Amino acid sequence: MTAPVRSRSWQADPYTDALRTGRGPLFLRRDDGWLLPLDVERWCASAGGADLSVLRRCEGAVLDIGCGPGRMVAALAALGHRALGVDVSPAAVARTARAGGPALCRSVFEQLPGEGRWDTALLIDGNIGIGGDPQALLARTAQLVGPTGLLIAEAAPVDVDECVRVRVDDGRGSAGTGFPWARVGVSALLRRADAAGWTVDGQWQEEGRPFVLLRRGGRARANAAAPGSRTLSLKALPAQE
Repeated sequence: MTAPVRSRSWQADPYTDALRTGRGPLFLRRDDGWLLPLDVERWCASAGGADLSVLRRCEGAVLDIGCGPGRMVAALAALGHRALGVDVSPAAVARTARAGGPALCRSVFEQLPGEGRWDTALLIDGNIGIGGDPQALLARTAQLVGPTGLLIAEAAPVDVDECVRVRVDDGRGSAGTGFPWARVGVSALLRRADAAGWTVDGQWQEEGRPFVLLRRGGRARANAAAPGSRTLSLKALPAQE
């Protein structure tokens, strides 16, 4: 599997500006001009609502892929989970740290701590679209979790399966450089997960947000770990870039 080149679009304005202020407007703009609103205010708030339904299902040590400003990582740490956020945006990583969660400025396709030992991985807030290739991302996530590891992925709330080029846009004339992104609804996510060797362990919808629970190694929960009980250590994380 070839690792996508890390996009710099999430490392510069207007995304950085939105994270600094904690509010939008902010969009992903397709090349044809179509705009996907990004819920910056919710991302920068504390975990709540539908997020809680995800947190309740997390097992053991949790890797939040594309953690953004860190609400899920901070909530997991507060609940006693070993947790780590990864994001290509230095502003996102800094905000996660201020929120009380450990985070690493790195692409999911680069070397990460604890590969093959995470109990749970998260792809929330549309992050199944990272890299513009959901199949490659699902395969990569399978490398990161343990033999019976869990993936909780949020699907698009519409029936869609597209891989496109987008740019971050503030709706006021400021936009970043283009990069590949994907959107998949539940049906497309289930098809792609099956092809990547994941087993569906559940699905639900909360506050209009659809989620899918996927597991490696079949449906059986083999000695599911309590929060923080695994031997995976986050004490020796690489220095942030």
